Amino acid sequence: MSVYWEQNLVEIREQLLMMSGLTERNLGQSTRALIERDEHLADLVETQDEEIDELEKSIDERVITYISTHGPMARDCRFLITASKVASELERIADQATTIARRSRDLTRGPALKSLANIPLMASEVQAMLRQSLRAFVERDTDLALEVIGRDKIVDAEYKDAAHDVELAIVADPSTTARELHILTIAKALERAVDHATNIAEEVFYLYKGEDIRHSKLGV
Repeated sequence: MSVYWEQNLVEIREQLLMMSGLTERNLGQSTRALIERDEHLADLVETQDEEIDELEKSIDERVITYISTHGPMARDCRFLITASKVASELERIADQATTIARRSRDLTRGPALKSLANIPLMASEVQAMLRQSLRAFVERDTDLALEVIGRDKIVDAEYKDAAHDVELAIVADPSTTARELHILTIAKALERAVDHATNIAEEVFYLYKGEDIRHSKLGV
């Protein structure tokens, strides 16, 4: 492999790591905007989303160029395909962070709710899973990737609890319905974000083990 093409692989990896860091940042800031009722922070998340979108485009362009002009070996080809898929999953997580930020901003413009259901707990779990899936990628740790996959059901259960809490809050005080539905939307966004983090872990497992577990018992 020429030095030029080897450098391209390095740059794709670096861009992917940069994108993962920005996505993790936006997800954390969006939930902080909710908890701290910080409208400025919510605005910041929405503004920063464009940078993540541009990184996804850049990674895809590099991957396409490399595959079409270099004819990579199986190992490099697997990395390139995985990089493109992981970038797509990160972009979708960033989109969910934007959704959370927008709903958080709407909530800061009205009276504070008595409870945020279990949103802080969900957000903490989702951020931890995203962080671990990315660590699994960096450290080539397929055991950690499997651990992330196994924790997906925890957030699913937390979402059901959040939906139940929202339902009880609306029954107790129907005047809060619109605001409580914002909480439900945020909970759903977190559940979707963790699905994408789980997908990243599955791609990491495929990258380093060469085994697709998306539809196997391991991937459930």
